[in-house]
Amino acid sequence: MTKARTGTLDELLAETEPALHTLVLAARELVREVHPDVVEVVRLGDRAVSWGVGPKKMSESHSYVIPYKGWVNLGFYRGAGLPDPAGLLEGTGAAMRHVKVRTLADLQRPEVRELLQAALAERKAALGR
Repeated sequence: MTKARTGTLDELLAETEPALHTLVLAARELVREVHPDVVEVVRLGDRAVSWGVGPKKMSESHSYVIPYKGWVNLGFYRGAGLPDPAGLLEGTGAAMRHVKVRTLADLQRPEVRELLQAALAERKAALGR
């Protein structure tokens, strides 16, 4: 098994459409507000930034951002189990869900912050932290 290629946020942004840099950085700032001691891992092989209570992607991370062409996905590794009364979450996988973020206003919705808070609480509870 090969080790996933990690790097820096600057390296990821260099591979990202310049118009999306603001959204990626704003997502990062929001995560840091919700989770001040967050562990951030830039996964260049996935073209993503993962955030969590530790560096392990699938067991310790609660959320991630992946830039696409024209938007970024703010994703949740266990999003299928999160409360989502506003119906923001998209996806059909067994566990993962995401919110498509096209503007700063999309990211600034209180429901997005609530999803991040719920995702963090879920990981802390699941890992006994």
